[in-house]
Formats: sequence, structure tokens, C-alpha cells
Amino acid sequence: MRIDILTLFPEMCEAVVSSSIIGRAVASKKVEIICTNIRDYANNKHNKVDDTPYGGGMGMVMSAEPIDTAFASLYNPETEEKPHLIYLSPKGKNFTQQKAVELSKKDRIVLLCGHYEGVDERVLEKIVDEEISIGDYVLTGGELPALVVADAVCRMLPGVLADDVCFTEESHFSGLLEYPQYTKPAVWQDREVPQVLLSGHHANIEKWRREMSLKTTFEKRPELLNSAKLTATEIKYIDEIRQSKHDI
Repeated sequence: MRIDILTLFPEMCEAVVSSSIIGRAVASKKVEIICTNIRDYANNKHNKVDDTPYGGGMGMVMSAEPIDTAFASLYNPETEEKPHLIYLSPKGKNFTQQKAVELSKKDRIVLLCGHYEGVDERVLEKIVDEEISIGDYVLTGGELPALVVADAVCRMLPGVLADDVCFTEESHFSGLLEYPQYTKPAVWQDREVPQVLLSGHHANIEKWRREMSLKTTFEKRPELLNSAKLTATEIKYIDEIRQSKHDI
């Protein structure tokens, strides 16, 4: 898979994608991540990529032409299919684990990082396929959201993590939050690891983990249970938790 990031700050993005697990995935060619500086396509003496907004108002707006030209440089329309272009925007749909899985199945995506007061709407209408937000708040630029999306997508790719179970049991992948995790020592400051995890009985451990996943989801993100696929036994377990909370 190839991920392109269109940005005004490529060095910021490169520092992240060259580190840790994603950096190793890039080095081993399991994914290709290329950062392109939009300023290189400004076509003016001072590499200016923004201007004042029509109609007045505070701040500056990123111009359409440099973005359009930068994107056009990434592929040959005569021999290549247009890459799927995502604009990172607080107006976009919220990014989810399911969206990360969906994007990981594409051969190529391009992430457009906005700045200032945003991007000229006309270039968005022309080349953008979808807008994504990582949350209901505003950041100074699209680089951090783009890196969040790139990281979440990359770790879904074959061979990036040690085993598929590394992400299939994580929070949100199955629609539930992940069960609690513990490591050595077995007792820390008088707090003990649950005995079932020390038992070596795999069936009991799996049952405990599923129940804890259900309990954690009920306590922290109960709305997720509305769309989770639960068995009759699991629904009964949730009802028992709900009743116990009510009785307190």
C-alpha cells in the first residue's frame, strides 16, 4: 500500500512515520509513505500558498492551485487510477476503527492537510473523495489528524504487527472495548493480577476476557453495545451488570 501526505510541513510528518512500528513497516517495504510539500507547487517567487478570504474575515485560506498541482504530480491520469483523496477536516465524518479497516484495503490513499482558516472549497469539490475528522475539536493543522489516520491504517496491513490478534482483540475492532491487561509482577503495591490469568486454563481466560470486555464497554462506552453483535448469554450478562449497578 502507498500513502501520500500533502502537507506544508513534511518534516513534521516524516519524523513520525519513520519511527516505531510504522517506521519499521516502511523500512521493510510493507507500506510506502511519501510526504509532499504543497509549497513546492506554489509557482510564485515566495512559495505563497494562501490568501485572504473573499467576503472578509480573519485569517488566510489555502489556495486551490498549489493543492491541485501537488495532487496532480502524484499520478499519471493516462495510466493510473485517481488515488483516493481524503481531506482532514473538523467538518468530516468521525474516524473509526471500521473506517481504518476499510481504508487499509485500498491500494493507495492520499491525505490532504489543511491549515489556516481552511482550503478553497473549489479544489475540495474537484479532487477530494471524502472528509474525515478525528474528533469534534479544531487543531492548528491537518498534520496530526493525517498521522493518526496513517498510523491506524498501517497497523491493519498484513505483516505490520506480529499477528492479526494484535489488533483483532483491541478496543473498537469488534465493536467492544478491550479487556484489562496485566504484566509482571503478579502483585504490585498489594494489587494482584486476577487469578484466572495465572491459571493457565485458556477457556476460562477467554471467557473472563470477553466478560471484562463487555463490562468495560458497559461502564465506559455503553452506546457501543447498541451495535455490537452479542449472544443471548452476553445480553443476559450485561443485564446482570446493569441490575447490580441499579441495586447499589
